[in-house]
Amino acid sequence: MPSARIIDVSVITGGHDVADARLHRLAAALRRAGLAVEVIGLGAVEAGPADCLVRTLGARSAKKRLKADLTLPFKARGKVLLTVDPDMVPGATLARWIKRKKVVADVHEDYLKLLKDRTWARASWKKTVAMTLVRVCTFLTKRAHITVVADDHLPPLKGRSRLVVKNLPDFSFLPRPGEPDRSVPRAIYIGDVRRSRGLQAMLAAVEGTYTWELDVVGPVNPDDQAWLDTWHATSSEQVRNRIRFHGRLDPQKAWALADGAWAGLVLLDDTPAFREAVPSKLYEYLAVGLAVVASPLPRLAELVKESGAGEVVADPAAASATLRRWSEQYDELLQARRDAREWAERNLTGVSPYDTLAERIRGLVKN
Repeated sequence: MPSARIIDVSVITGGHDVADARLHRLAAALRRAGLAVEVIGLGAVEAGPADCLVRTLGARSAKKRLKADLTLPFKARGKVLLTVDPDMVPGATLARWIKRKKVVADVHEDYLKLLKDRTWARASWKKTVAMTLVRVCTFLTKRAHITVVADDHLPPLKGRSRLVVKNLPDFSFLPRPGEPDRSVPRAIYIGDVRRSRGLQAMLAAVEGTYTWELDVVGPVNPDDQAWLDTWHATSSEQVRNRIRFHGRLDPQKAWALADGAWAGLVLLDDTPAFREAVPSKLYEYLAVGLAVVASPLPRLAELVKESGAGEVVADPAAASATLRRWSEQYDELLQARRDAREWAERNLTGVSPYDTLAERIRGLVKN
């Protein structure tokens, strides 16, 4: 762990838990580059990245997040500030002007499109305020010392120094591909747990198989908790016993659950933000050799078909049918898993884009 007095890079967030997977990948790459790193965010200290100085902010609220946006950039000890929230960028920009900090802005969503998927942003005045804030933050983001985007299509499309760092796996967090546990067919989902990301579809799909089990890893979105409580209250005990919710786990604990699993589920809704996205979990499912069941969004479908690693399905009933077929035609499942591993070996090896970014940040620290 770095000394509290000597910090090269501060990863700062008022909205992300320190257990967040992309945050862990960023911090791990910075540590491999020999940099001293502090991470400040939400959640529990013990869930933060290894070998970093981790500090947490306590309970989350809109008021506390606004305060963090304004104060964290000035309290952070690093020479370089790495922001992972758009609303942290204005404060970091002020710290750049006043305290001579270097700023690296990480953009991993199309935030304007993401607002259309958020119930709180449907009120007209909230939507107007949020869209204005996003546009201001995007304007400042492209003027950071380094602007990092998680995909080619994400704004800002131009920047002072724009670098694409896709959500590719960090293999140090993943188990080696193994064999499926023959005692019970089991699927996994790792990520944000909300209906737009497939919560309702996954439960319906697994319920329709009668034998498959499901491990769901990630925080349940508060807007969907009441729906999930109703599902628990109205579902049969037999169904509830086959589906386990683990809550938020750090990446290594989360992916340990992939050991022995048969398949990974990516049943996203067709929303503006998801239509052009490739979620990190899909790459990670392929990297650990899982068969994949995915919704028919263009880029998801293209990758699943290109890899041969699974099936693109139109709805939960089709997902159920695929899972049942894999139970009955086990050789088909094994072939999809082999194709997943082979695709990952061809496409996910080599120099990590996270390490490329870390070297660029190392240059900022030294200058």
